Amino acid sequence: MMKLSDFDFPFDPALVALQPVHPRDRARLLVLGRTAGTLAHRSVADLPELLKPGDLLVVNDTRVMAARVPGIKKSTGKPVEVLFVKDLGDRRWEILVKGAFRVGQVIEFNQQFSAAIVKRDATGTEAVVQSSVPITQLFDERGLMPLPPYIKRVPTQEDHQWYQTVFAKREGAIAAPTAGLHFTEELFQRLRDVSINVATVTLHVGPGTFKPVTTERIEDHQMGGEVFHVSEDTAKVIVETKRAGGRVVAVGTTVVRTLETVMKEKGEMVPLSSESRLFITPGFEFKIVDAMVTNFHLPKTTLLMLVSAFSGIHHIRGAYEEAVKERYRFYSYGDAMLIL
Repeated sequence: MMKLSDFDFPFDPALVALQPVHPRDRARLLVLGRTAGTLAHRSVADLPELLKPGDLLVVNDTRVMAARVPGIKKSTGKPVEVLFVKDLGDRRWEILVKGAFRVGQVIEFNQQFSAAIVKRDATGTEAVVQSSVPITQLFDERGLMPLPPYIKRVPTQEDHQWYQTVFAKREGAIAAPTAGLHFTEELFQRLRDVSINVATVTLHVGPGTFKPVTTERIEDHQMGGEVFHVSEDTAKVIVETKRAGGRVVAVGTTVVRTLETVMKEKGEMVPLSSESRLFITPGFEFKIVDAMVTNFHLPKTTLLMLVSAFSGIHHIRGAYEEAVKERYRFYSYGDAMLIL
């Protein structure tokens, strides 16, 4: 049994990155030997030298919605902020909003858009959007990028570019797959030049990824569901890569969970559109992912538990101690780690 306290570590809040480095691939990269625990200091731009011809990078092509929208509570005129989490169809949305709300209360955003609360209980909040035009127009006109709460500043126009990967394609996430933020078109070309291929999956990052672990026994934590899609082309190239002796390198924890969910549910790598609730903790047997690129994660989170499962909790603890000592930049806009 593993305890929540096993995944805590001392940390200096001054290391939280408030904006990314430019260009993106100049971020620092701590290279961790998965089994031996060896450490080396490189940069993301070195990936073509660190990987091997025939390896396959798998990235998450989800696109972050500018879904953090300021409004007012119609009954009181009090300012509120709504995070639109998931489109449930027929103008109904899962939302996150702070404060006291009852079913039937209305939030106004502008003359064209309002939302009426239709569910508010321990399982979540839902609202029906009232407008004659698509909600994407509201996001375009009023939406802010949903930066994590540890980035203690107001989102700016630059965040619309910074907090989006260069390969973002399928809109639906409320947070970026942050390991992917380090990649540039130039880096992808350099990877292709040395016969390192790239494939995509989609997992729309939602509250499930960030839901706090509150149980002392981590096994008692329940992951929230997140929609994912693995295409026929991606499944095929993964199978071909493994057959040829290449490594599957997941760019980010969302890609790890997507691929390992397919293997857990189907027993083989096949196309699949479903919902992942996979909670990866130490002792998990990885079936498909051989290496991963990941950012540095918050203490006591499911993300830290996943990387600890991949390389061992002692190796991860040592890597984080080294990163703190060497003043690596942490979290969404921070530096990265390559676990090989």
